[in-house]
Amino acid sequence: MSHQIIHPEGWLPAKGYANGVLTKDGVLHIGGQIGWTAEKVFEARDFIGQARQALANIRAVVEAAGGTVEDVTRLTWFVTDKRAYVASQAEMGAAYREVFGRHFPAMSMLVVAGLIEDEALVEIEATAHLSDAKC
Repeated sequence: MSHQIIHPEGWLPAKGYANGVLTKDGVLHIGGQIGWTAEKVFEARDFIGQARQALANIRAVVEAAGGTVEDVTRLTWFVTDKRAYVASQAEMGAAYREVFGRHFPAMSMLVVAGLIEDEALVEIEATAHLSDAKC
């Protein structure tokens, strides 16, 4: 097989998508992660809380594939409220560092009209490069 589906242990099933796909050359494509838990529950209703959870979800997918956050090379953010992000950049930086430390991959941020899950305020997709891929 040329790729492996990555699904962190204990997470509810992904229906109609994969949380991660690891290719035989070590590229890990992480599908858009939103601010819900492994049980698909939104514990946070604010932008910072949801962004922190989405980043933690990315970390969980990378770790399930055998990597670390330092393997993440790209993050693409989709946010529903530019003002919420701009107004809380200091808090966002602190939340980011809680999850990713001082590792800053290439990033893009897009403002979107909405996300599929109505409660979601942010969705983040990622790419990581793992040197010891096991496909």
